[in-house]
Amino acid sequence: MYIDLHTHGKLSKKSAFSPAYFAEMMSEASANGLDALALTEHFNTANFYALYEALDQLYPFNGHSYEADGLRIFPGMEVDIAENGHILLIGLRENILAARALLNEHTAEGHFIPFRELLDIADAHDLWKIGAHPFRASTPLHHLDPELLQRLDAFDFNAKDIYMQGVEAYRELIMPFARKLGVPVIAGSDSHQCLQYGSVVNRLEDSCSTVAELKAAIAGGRYEIEISPALPVKVKASVMMKKLLKQLLGEAPSREEAQTVV
Repeated sequence: MYIDLHTHGKLSKKSAFSPAYFAEMMSEASANGLDALALTEHFNTANFYALYEALDQLYPFNGHSYEADGLRIFPGMEVDIAENGHILLIGLRENILAARALLNEHTAEGHFIPFRELLDIADAHDLWKIGAHPFRASTPLHHLDPELLQRLDAFDFNAKDIYMQGVEAYRELIMPFARKLGVPVIAGSDSHQCLQYGSVVNRLEDSCSTVAELKAAIAGGRYEIEISPALPVKVKASVMMKKLLKQLLGEAPSREEAQTVV
């Protein structure tokens, strides 16, 4: 089973959810060999709840995942924390939405929830907790309290960071760090644009139909990370296309995009 555990369903936080754009994204995900993905859209994206309302209308839902023409979509979200990092939460749709409702007062910069409090919310709602891009300059996690980091279920081996820092350089940063904490590392493309799918994926030994099964497979080491030899081209093309599309929509690049070298 091939799965990407860090993906987005919109071009940007400011853009509206487009069923046509999303359908194209799912088609390209399948075309790049994915069997499943976790939809970890930003929790403070415009109309977060509308995204899941749209998915309810567009795709069958079996209680654990949406089915988009054979592609499984597991619910999730990406949450900013006060310490300046990002955490991916994945789980049952009702638990993702319930946790999101507790973050209504924490959606703006300067008001993000503290890491410890988010971990408590995630645990209370039985959500899978992944530390996103822990060595990204703009949103690092490596400097945080090790006792809190050990409460995470995985760290994100992120395609954008591999592109920016190089495969071996990034591997030498994240793998010893994660190993010291006893936390596994998983692959996430961080796709906002379909060209990035397939840049990095998780190949699981068995097919998983629930988040609990996914979590157990990762915890048990029954998977491998596969990095596409075309990763640099995929990420570079995706970054350039995203910038162009945002310009056409009249959106300014984010701080992170402005710092990304293409």
